[in-house]
Amino acid sequence: MSDELIELEEEEYASQLTAPVFYRIMGLLKPHWKWVVGFLITIALTSGLDAYFTYLNKQIVDQGIALKDTGRVMRLAAIYGGFIVLQSGFVFTFIYLAGVLGERIQYDLRKMLFNHLQELSLSYYAQNAVGRLMARVTSDTGRVSDLMTWGVVDTTWAIMNIITSVTFMAIINWRLAIIVFLIIPVMIVIAVEFRKKILVEFRASRRANSKITGAYNENIQGVRVVKALGREDENTREFQVLTTNMYKASYRAAWLSALFLPTVQIIAAVALGIIVGYGGSQIQIGLMTIGGIQAFVSYLTFMMWPVQDLARVYAETQHSIASAERIFKLVDTPPEVHDKPDAIEATTLLGEIEFDHVDFYYEDRKPVLTDFTLKVNPGEMIALVGPTGGGKSTIVNLLCRFYEPREGAIRINSRDYTDYKLASIHSRIGIVLQTPHLFSGSVRDNIRYGRLDAADEAIEEAARIAGAHDFIVTLEKGYDQNVGEGGNLLSVGQKQLISLARAVLARPELFIMDEATSSVDTLTEALIQKGMEALMKGRTSFVIAHRLSTIRRANRIIVIEDGKIAEQGTHAELLRQRGHYYRLYTQQFRHELEVQYGVADEQTSEVTEEAVAAD
Repeated sequence: MSDELIELEEEEYASQLTAPVFYRIMGLLKPHWKWVVGFLITIALTSGLDAYFTYLNKQIVDQGIALKDTGRVMRLAAIYGGFIVLQSGFVFTFIYLAGVLGERIQYDLRKMLFNHLQELSLSYYAQNAVGRLMARVTSDTGRVSDLMTWGVVDTTWAIMNIITSVTFMAIINWRLAIIVFLIIPVMIVIAVEFRKKILVEFRASRRANSKITGAYNENIQGVRVVKALGREDENTREFQVLTTNMYKASYRAAWLSALFLPTVQIIAAVALGIIVGYGGSQIQIGLMTIGGIQAFVSYLTFMMWPVQDLARVYAETQHSIASAERIFKLVDTPPEVHDKPDAIEATTLLGEIEFDHVDFYYEDRKPVLTDFTLKVNPGEMIALVGPTGGGKSTIVNLLCRFYEPREGAIRINSRDYTDYKLASIHSRIGIVLQTPHLFSGSVRDNIRYGRLDAADEAIEEAARIAGAHDFIVTLEKGYDQNVGEGGNLLSVGQKQLISLARAVLARPELFIMDEATSSVDTLTEALIQKGMEALMKGRTSFVIAHRLSTIRRANRIIVIEDGKIAEQGTHAELLRQRGHYYRLYTQQFRHELEVQYGVADEQTSEVTEEAVAAD
């Protein structure tokens, strides 16, 4: 188990039921109140019949068997059988209603979370791991749903059983019923306290198990390093400490669990002794019957399970409350980037784009862009190059309005782009990333993803423009070929070409390529380059390039270093300046020659200088 999941378990036990959380949890039931009322009524009736069956047994003993009245026994048995059939209907009804209610609550929660996740900004996903978000949508919603259905079922059943049992005991002998009633709180308190202590030990055991799993994982994956550094003995000692801690915690949890039921049974045995002793004396004076004592014993035994159920539900409620708090925390998180109340539709992005003294940082006191200023003309191709971490991806993230400037402004068509609605900006942008992502489904579905109303002819035309058609038709099912989860049935180059076709079909006005050719072979790069050129015609485009040979035709190449523009110009102008770009280009070109020809550094120096000069 990862440290992330360990931390989630910590949160579970730190949570307490507060009024706001309780009201919000109860609010989940409001749209389904008819189902709630239905299963609560049927549970109450089921519990009432459970208690009444014991009372009927008393009557069978006292009024039938003791008096040797066979007719009375048969009549009472018929009533018993009739109520059994009726109770079976009640049991079916409340289980069915609770099951449907649980699915509806879980559906509501997952829909609410999914819809909100669509609205959250990119910054939220950068700060929260995927595993955490998946836990909210899956296990957390399941726990809250279980609390609102089976938790309520068990609690209602337990409380109603205790109430009906005590009621019938009071009908039989109210004095003895008071004695039993006073014992019940003691049993509940002991059961709850035991559950608390058992949970603490199980928690420690799970944490120790998580660390053991992590140690296994690290040692197996790093076995070469372990053996190379002779760490076997030290690792064995560390592992021994971990296993000892888990053993101790598991032992305490097992010991407490084993002690729990006997403790409750001892208390019940004391109560049974009181019932038998006091009831026997009452028989002598005619205030109690044998059937009555038998009923009291049955009721007391019967109440042991509801008491344990209440303790179990109490323990599970801690988990569910923590899950509910995490769900509500996610739902209450506002999108960092959102529409203004008076935002308007962006009619087009084919205008001048201006970065006006933009400052940006992901973390305080760690600037990524500082006083960044840039003007881009309509239809211009801008290439962004520079060292990793310089701010290239941040520039396009800001341009796409995945983030917004901390200081300064970004203008499109001479208007602050925060005046436009987010959807109208995003719908006019096409992006092809370094690591392309495809969704489960067919090739056709993935190309159509950004334009659902596209006809098959338009899809194939987009694939031809992107250079993807030739390889798609060689697949077993062509455009209907399943790409697998994340596109894992295709190569990186094939996924990149499909991503490019998807961007072509979307007909973007602003096109962004984020190192889209850095992970493909030369042949695929040529296909992507050809598709890019077709897509960029008549559009403003930004290209983040790792391979500098792919951006020679850019209208402007911007060299970004430390969040600022180090230099800019065309490919030829920057080479003549012999500055940052010249050094990057010659180093990369030189490396490619060394790899291609296997020649030494000295031999490539002259070749590189001559090639760059000719370029």
